[in-house]
Amino acid sequence: MTAAQRTSEIFAANRAVGRIVLAVKSSRGTTRRARVHEQGALRVRCPGQPGANCEAVIVNTAGGMAGGDRFEIDVTVEHGARLTVTTAAAEKIYRTLGPDTTMDLTVAIADHGELAWLPQETILFDRARLRRRIEVDLAPEARLVLAEAVVFGRSGMGETVEHGLFCDRWRVRRGGSLVYAETARLDAVIRERLADRAVANGGIAIATVLLVPGDDATVAAVRALPFQGEVGASAWNDIAVVRLVASGGMALRADLSAVLTAIHRTNLPRLWLN
Repeated sequence: MTAAQRTSEIFAANRAVGRIVLAVKSSRGTTRRARVHEQGALRVRCPGQPGANCEAVIVNTAGGMAGGDRFEIDVTVEHGARLTVTTAAAEKIYRTLGPDTTMDLTVAIADHGELAWLPQETILFDRARLRRRIEVDLAPEARLVLAEAVVFGRSGMGETVEHGLFCDRWRVRRGGSLVYAETARLDAVIRERLADRAVANGGIAIATVLLVPGDDATVAAVRALPFQGEVGASAWNDIAVVRLVASGGMALRADLSAVLTAIHRTNLPRLWLN
């Protein structure tokens, strides 16, 4: 075995692996945990008193993710249950010596169930490589608010992301039929790509909000708001999508909070307000 092979094996053996399986159910108007499984570096906690809506907080005890780390989250919302999921802090993706960091989210929502997936920002460092996959299976009468924000470097620390990989794959099915699919990919010279007018026009913070169901009233509510960055919204086939671009993480957080407050039926997670 060569020195390079030994180094690769040692590196692989020290990678963080985390998995969460969370299912919630409704009982007499109260949403409660039906099943919780935690593995590796990931934990999930549900603070506060039980109510119609359950708020779950995901904690990464590893304090961030690096190349070769693998996280999986599986969320099930049963009939009539309502769940809001957030994270205890922004997720940091550190530079890698080669292997990709992978994050997989799988969601199933039954009829009259509701999920608001509202994690705090994902922050990519220079030469990070992140591959994220989101798969959602909705019943015909289910409701979904899915928001993901990404910041390329900590501008307040004078950091920039010159190179790396960001590959984000979303697939949403409703009643078994594919209703929404997109893949965003920024590879190699990320700073140059973000500078393109058609990409981010120099912005370093982006977010997408997906609503099912969504309509023209949702779009009108978003377009009526004042923003620090650039925000666009559109609706079609009972789906609404909002795109956000900002010059930094703080501006993006402010704009994203305004959007979610305008379109979401419950309050923002308490950790967003700290």
